[in-house]
Amino acid sequence: MSHSTWEGGILKCEQLENNFDDIKHTTLSERGALREAVRCLKCADAPCQKSCPTNLDIKSFITSIANKNYYGAAKMILSDNPLGLTCGMVCPTSDLCVGGCNLYATEEGPINIGGLQQFATEVFKAMNIPQIRNPSLPPLEDMPEAYHVKIALLGAGPASLSCASFLARLGYSNITIFEKHDYVGGLSTSEIPQFRLPYDVVNFEAELMKDLGVKIVFGKGLSMDGMTLRTLKEDGYKAVFIGIGLPDPNRDSIFQGLRMDHGFYTSKDFLPLVAMASKPGMCACHSPLPSIHGTVIVLGAGDTAFDCATSALRCGARRVFVVFRKGFTNIRAVPEEMELAKEEKCEFLPFLSPRKVVLRGGQIVAMEFVRTEQDNDGNWKEDKDQVVRLKADVVISAFGSVLSDNKVREAMAPIKFNRWGLPEVDPETMQTSEPWVFAGGDIGGLANTTVESVNDGKQASWYMHRYIQSLHGVAVSAVPQLPLFYTPIDLVDISVEMAGLKFPNPFGLASATPTTSSSMIRRAFEAGWGFAVTKTFSLDKDIVTNVSPRIVRGTTSGPIYGPGQSSFLNIELISEKTAAYWCKSIAELKADFPNRILIASIMCSYSREDWTELSKRAQVAGADALELNLSCPHGMGERGMGLACGQDPELVRNICRWVRQAVEIPFFAKLTPNVTDIVNIAMAAQEGGADGVTATNTVSGLMGLKADSTPWPAVGGGLRTTYGGVSGNAIRPIALRAVSAIARALPGFPILATGGIDSAESGLQFLHSGASVLQVCSAIQNQDFTVIDDFCTGLQALLYLKSIEELEDWNGQSPATMRHQKGKPVPTIADLMGKKLPSFGPYLEQRKKIIAENKLKLKEQSVAAVLPQKKHFIPKKPIPAIKDVIGKALQYIGTYGELCNTEQVVALIDEEMCINCGKCYMTCNDSGYQAIQFDPETHVPVVTDSCTGCTLCLSVCPVIDCIRMVSRTTPYEPKRGLPLAVNPVC
Repeated sequence: MSHSTWEGGILKCEQLENNFDDIKHTTLSERGALREAVRCLKCADAPCQKSCPTNLDIKSFITSIANKNYYGAAKMILSDNPLGLTCGMVCPTSDLCVGGCNLYATEEGPINIGGLQQFATEVFKAMNIPQIRNPSLPPLEDMPEAYHVKIALLGAGPASLSCASFLARLGYSNITIFEKHDYVGGLSTSEIPQFRLPYDVVNFEAELMKDLGVKIVFGKGLSMDGMTLRTLKEDGYKAVFIGIGLPDPNRDSIFQGLRMDHGFYTSKDFLPLVAMASKPGMCACHSPLPSIHGTVIVLGAGDTAFDCATSALRCGARRVFVVFRKGFTNIRAVPEEMELAKEEKCEFLPFLSPRKVVLRGGQIVAMEFVRTEQDNDGNWKEDKDQVVRLKADVVISAFGSVLSDNKVREAMAPIKFNRWGLPEVDPETMQTSEPWVFAGGDIGGLANTTVESVNDGKQASWYMHRYIQSLHGVAVSAVPQLPLFYTPIDLVDISVEMAGLKFPNPFGLASATPTTSSSMIRRAFEAGWGFAVTKTFSLDKDIVTNVSPRIVRGTTSGPIYGPGQSSFLNIELISEKTAAYWCKSIAELKADFPNRILIASIMCSYSREDWTELSKRAQVAGADALELNLSCPHGMGERGMGLACGQDPELVRNICRWVRQAVEIPFFAKLTPNVTDIVNIAMAAQEGGADGVTATNTVSGLMGLKADSTPWPAVGGGLRTTYGGVSGNAIRPIALRAVSAIARALPGFPILATGGIDSAESGLQFLHSGASVLQVCSAIQNQDFTVIDDFCTGLQALLYLKSIEELEDWNGQSPATMRHQKGKPVPTIADLMGKKLPSFGPYLEQRKKIIAENKLKLKEQSVAAVLPQKKHFIPKKPIPAIKDVIGKALQYIGTYGELCNTEQVVALIDEEMCINCGKCYMTCNDSGYQAIQFDPETHVPVVTDSCTGCTLCLSVCPVIDCIRMVSRTTPYEPKRGLPLAVNPVC
C-alpha cells in the first residue's frame, strides 16, 4: 500500500492528517480469511503454537475458520488468551507464531496468523454474546469459602485483564481491578495508536471479563489516596496482582527543562494525547490532536518510536525522521511496525546519538547528534568528531519506560526490588518476595510485548489460585489447568435420537479408513465423536487383501497439494481384519464407552445363511446397530457382494428381511449412488424391515491419467487400475440429492448421511435435507480426529444464532458483508465527489486524495464519542434442537414445473467493492447474455437491461457479495431470436 505520489519529480507524502483508519497489512475480509485458512497445513505438533507465549492452539482455530466456524475459532483463541483480539491486531507475529510456520519453507510463505486471529475474534465480537462461568462449576453461592476471598489487581492493562479473567473463570467471585486512569487497557489504550488498535477492541475484552463479575474501580491506584500494599492487606485482600506497567518516561538529561510548548514530547506525553483525540470512547472529553507541524525527529528504535512516527504524520507533520543510536540490524521494533513507517515515507537515520537540542525564540529549531560506531569487540562508542545537525520543529523521545515515582515504590513496601529498580519476580509463578503479592507485565521486567504481558497474567492466575487454596488447606497441582472460555452457545444440546438410539452429537466416523482398527475408534471416542461405524468386515471365507497404491488425492481441486483436498479416490476394499477381531473389539469398546454409539458394518454375498450368521455375531458382541454394506463400488461387486447386491431393489429387500429376522437391534442399509434411482433402493430397504438407510457410499470414477496415458493409482509392474470410489466434498451435491430425495419420498425414515461432510455448516445442510446423523471420512483424511471439536461448537453456534433476531441478516456464522477493500471499510466515493472511481492505477491515487480531504473536513467537525452501553443479544426465539432442523429444507425442493418464471432477478454490482478484474464481463460475454458492459478506461463493469438473472457473474466474482441478485423491477421478456409461431402455454 503506497503512501506517496510523484509530482513534478518530487516525492510527496500522502496526506494522512486525521486519518486513523486501519493500516495493518494483516487485516482480512471473510474471503481473505477463508483463503488463508484453507492454505494452512494444520501441522502435527504445530511449531506456531510452540512459538506463542500464550500457547494458542493455532492449528485448531485456523481449522475452524476454514470451516466457517468463527465462534469455534474465537472460543479456542479466547480460551488461551482473553485478549485474543488485541493480540491478533498488535502481536509481533513475525517474531513468534508466524516465524515458526512450516510454510516458510515454501514459495507461498507463512500463514497470516495474526490476521486470522483478528478476523475470528472480530466476528465473535459482532455476535455480541456474553462470557459465562464454566458450566461445570457449582453456583456462586455453593462455591467453597476460598473462592469468595478478596483479590485486588492494580492497573487495568493487559496483564491484569488476563489475570482477572482466568481467576474469574476458576470461580473466584470477589475480584477488583484498581485503575488510576478513567479508561481501561493500559498501554493498549494510551500508547498503541487507533489505526493499529481501536479502543472499542480493548473495551470489548474488558467487558467479556466483567461478564464474569470482575469489578473495575477507576481513579484509584497505588500511592493514590493512601493506597498501599499494606492498606490493601488491612482491607482484607488476600492476594494482589501488580500490573501497573512502567508509567514514567526514560528521559535523557539533555532534555532537562524542555516542555511541549517548546516542541518536545516524550512518548508518554505524545501518544496518550493522540489516543484521547482519536480513540472514540476512551474519554468523554473532546481533546484536539497535538498540533504537530514541519519536521519531526523521533528518537528510538523500538515499537513505541515507530508508533510515534506514524502518529506524527496524522497530527500534521510534513516529514518524520526516526533517529537511533545503532544500525538497522539492531532495531528492536518488530518488522511489521518498521515496514508501516517505511511505507508512509518516514526516514530512518542510524548511528546517531543525541547530544543537544537547539532552541530559538523558545522553539526547537534543530538537534545535534554525534556519530556512533561499533568496535571490534562489539562495543558501541561515540565519535565526538563526527557531528550531525538536523533541522527540526518537534522532537519526540521514545527511549523506553521506567518506574521512577518514589511514592509508587514506597506503596509497594515491603516487597524487594532488583538492581533495575523493579520488583523481584519468580519467572515461573510471578510471585514477589511477599507470597501474597504477584506481579506481571512491564513492571515484572520479563514482558516486552502485549502477548507476553497477557501470559504473565495467565501464569500468575494459576499460582494465585494455588496460593489462595493453600490458605484453606487445599492442595492444587503445580501444573496449570486453566478453564476454557464459555458462552451460552456451549450449553446448546446437540444430542439426537434416531431408531431408539441416543447419540451425544450427530457426528460419527464412516465405515472407512478412520475406523481401520479398534484403537483408532477408541481414540476417536476419546476425542469426542458421537458414534462410529466399524470398517466393514465379513466372514472368514470372504476375507480380502488390499492392493497398493490405493488411496489418492483427487483432481477436482486443481493443483492444490497437501490437505484441503476436495476429493479422494480409493480402491481399498473392506477390512482385512477378521470378524472375530471386530466382535472382540466391539465388546471392549462398548464396555469402555457405554454412552457412545457403535455400529457394526457387515458385508456378505447374497446368502441368507451368511447374513444371518454375521449379523447375529455382531449383535452378540454388543453392537448398538448394524450397517449393511450393499454399496462398495469396486472389488467387492466382482465377488457378488457390495454393489452387486445394492443395485437391485429385490436383493436389497430380501437381505434386509433376512437380517430383520436374525437380530433385534436396529440396522441400516448403506446405499450406493451408482444407480438410476436411489429412492427405489431406499424403499426396498424399508419394505425389508430396515430401520433406516445410509446415503451414500462413494461414487464410481476414474480420477485421472498421466501424460503418458498411465493411470493413478497404478498397481504393479503392469500399471493397472480399476474404477474406484470418489469421496469428499466433490460428491456432496450427489449425496445431498440422495438424502433429500429419500427424505421427501419416505418422511420420517431415518437417514445416516455421508458424502462431503467437512464442517458443521455442511453437516447442517444434510440435517436440513432430512438426515438425522452424519458420517465423516474425507475431512479426517485431510486433518485428524480433532476436527470433532470444531464440528460440535460450529453446530451449537449455528443453532444458537438462529434464535438471535438481531443477526437475522447473517448467513450462518457469516455476517452481512460490509463495503470494503482488503477487509477494511471504504467510503462511498460517489457520495463524496458525485462520481464513481475504480480502485487501480491513477484512479486509486485520486481516491486517496479525496479521502484525505474528507478526513480534514471531519477533523473540524469532530465531537467527543462515547461507546454505547453494552447490551448483549439475547435469544428471543427458542434455540432449535437437532430434531427441529431435520428436513427443514424439504419444503423448498420440488419439480422444475413448480418454479416461478415470473419472479425474476438481475445482477447488481457494488462498484466500491469491485476490484475491476472484469471476470463478470468475460463470463457474461462468452458464456451468457452479453448483459455487462466493461469500460475500457476505468474497467468499471455496468449491468444493462439485457440481464436475464442467470447468475454466472456472481458465480465467478472473486469478492464475496460484490455482486448480488436483486428483484427485477420490469417484466422479463425473453429474446426469442425470431417471433413465435404460436403463443406459449406458460
